[in-house]
Amino acid sequence: MATSVAGEGQPSLNGIISEPQTKRLTDLPTELLEHILCFPVLKHVDICNVSCCCKRLHDVCHGRGKVWGHQYKLRWPRLQRFYRQNECCDWLREYRTRHRVGIQIRRTVESISKRFFTEVPCVGQVLGDSFAEIESLGMPEHFCEDELLFILNSDKRKSLTLKYYAKKILYFLRQQNILKSLKTFLEQPADQQSALEGAVLVDQYCNPLADVTLSSISAQLDEIAEKVKKMLRIKNSSHPSLRVAQGDCLVVEDFELQRQVVCALNSVLYEQLQYKGNEFDYYNPLNSYIHQVLLRHTGIPISLSVLYMTLARKLGVQLEPVNFPNHFLLRWCQKPIGSEDIYDFVYIDAFGKGKQLTAKECEYLIGHQVTADYYSAISTTEVLLRMVGNLLNIGKRGEGNEKSYQLLRDSLDLYLTINPDNVQYLLLQARLYFHLGIWPEKVLDILQHIQALDPSQHGAVGYLVQHTLEHIQHKKHPVTPEVKKRSAPEHLEVRYSVGLIMKHKRSGYNCVIYGWDPKCTMSQEWITTMRVHQLSNGANQPFYNVLVQDGTCRYAAQENLEPHSAPLEIGHPEVGRYFSEFADTHYAANEELQTRYPEDMNETLGTVQELYHRLIPGSGNQEQVPATDQNNHQAMSM
Repeated sequence: MATSVAGEGQPSLNGIISEPQTKRLTDLPTELLEHILCFPVLKHVDICNVSCCCKRLHDVCHGRGKVWGHQYKLRWPRLQRFYRQNECCDWLREYRTRHRVGIQIRRTVESISKRFFTEVPCVGQVLGDSFAEIESLGMPEHFCEDELLFILNSDKRKSLTLKYYAKKILYFLRQQNILKSLKTFLEQPADQQSALEGAVLVDQYCNPLADVTLSSISAQLDEIAEKVKKMLRIKNSSHPSLRVAQGDCLVVEDFELQRQVVCALNSVLYEQLQYKGNEFDYYNPLNSYIHQVLLRHTGIPISLSVLYMTLARKLGVQLEPVNFPNHFLLRWCQKPIGSEDIYDFVYIDAFGKGKQLTAKECEYLIGHQVTADYYSAISTTEVLLRMVGNLLNIGKRGEGNEKSYQLLRDSLDLYLTINPDNVQYLLLQARLYFHLGIWPEKVLDILQHIQALDPSQHGAVGYLVQHTLEHIQHKKHPVTPEVKKRSAPEHLEVRYSVGLIMKHKRSGYNCVIYGWDPKCTMSQEWITTMRVHQLSNGANQPFYNVLVQDGTCRYAAQENLEPHSAPLEIGHPEVGRYFSEFADTHYAANEELQTRYPEDMNETLGTVQELYHRLIPGSGNQEQVPATDQNNHQAMSM
């Protein structure tokens, strides 16, 4: 630690030879030492080693000092938003805690595949035990989330299985936090509940991996409100709404001034910004998510009404939500506040470009008469129930795939958080979980709650209890998975192997193989429906389980498949369940899939070598190049 600044005796001004002088690193001022130890090339291991050299360096590297603060911020930059600027903190302790959480999270995620792997995709699979493990760590939630994001943002083509389960856990953890926020929101007094905030919570719960925040949504509405003010300024430069700053509360009393706001709002929203009701794809769930409505300028009556009502209130006009059947509306009082006569209101159709309707004209929208009750204003809670109810109906209308089951589960969770004693939806939730084969313990809890609420449901409850108990018993004695070896005599006709990227000859879709059978194993009904008998080899040929680029899972006959001429990544959400890496020409099976097909990996590598690679003639290092590059090379040589 000594640095010589005068290696030998040197003459001074008076000719006397001075003694050699040395300067040690530890003699430097603390600020300079900290600056040196914050050099980017130094990692936490280096700082640990340096701090063990001597007491001086140990003191410079103390936990609350600049050095460990720099190490923490360098390694985990996303966590900086959880600390105030210049906050005095024990950075060494924070570093150790975050490091330990990272190790524990990674171990948990790595263990999941071995415990939950199934060759056949389980639609709506829930890894409840693993979520409980992470919650039981007792560590700061933002540390857990940061490690999961770190896993997800690592090399795109590698660690696919790790990312697959990290994404599921992150999805669950975020949803749990959003449910807590929703419960807190519902506990507020009704007059303090904002329909926009409730709609954002619904959006967040159904899209927990998207970057949706109330502040970002509010900022976008503030921008629209400013456009409306600009329009108002042209019509009436002294309008009171122009003097309102963002966040202020204003109520415009004069009806004519309110009318000017509504006209300007319609002009900006529907003419300038081209917002519209989605008549052609009405049952698309994106129409119900506020961030998507703002992005696509498209929605359904209730989502457009929430935006319209929020914008109007920002500008001083109080509109009320109306739970009109089949067509959500807003009402605008034309008489003194407090009137409940339905003819004292103008009804605004946000789906119909802000068209203003009388009570009688509202009935024309739905084609039949309704009682006066349907014209009443409703609470924010009722708005959310209607919004979530729409999503529930979309989930029910779904095609029984992963996406529709997920939407049904999410919307049921939301609905029962808002209205926990709805027997109809509790029973639907229990049946859904039972059908998907997930969370049997939770199914029993739901059934017990149903029985307490409505004893008349004992028939349906009893049936589900019996079969759920059988399912729990079955889980205790899992069936050993079948191992399929290509070398077995009955498998000699199997031409392709797991991990190969294929193209369907007839349908043209791209896919990757994740399983195979020597003969078709589907039911006779499926074979008849899919017209398998029309194939030249019928059902008596190998069939392959494939993940398709469009997100579906299919079962394809060998004669209909061929290796893809230009292998590409398959953007299927279940890829990580089976494969650990995309290796340019094929997918590498993870440990669990290799256990099921122990001889397929070598077969896949051999097929890939034969199809896509060759040795360059005369090359000393025998470099391999893809066949597509070979064609380009030949073309350039001609």
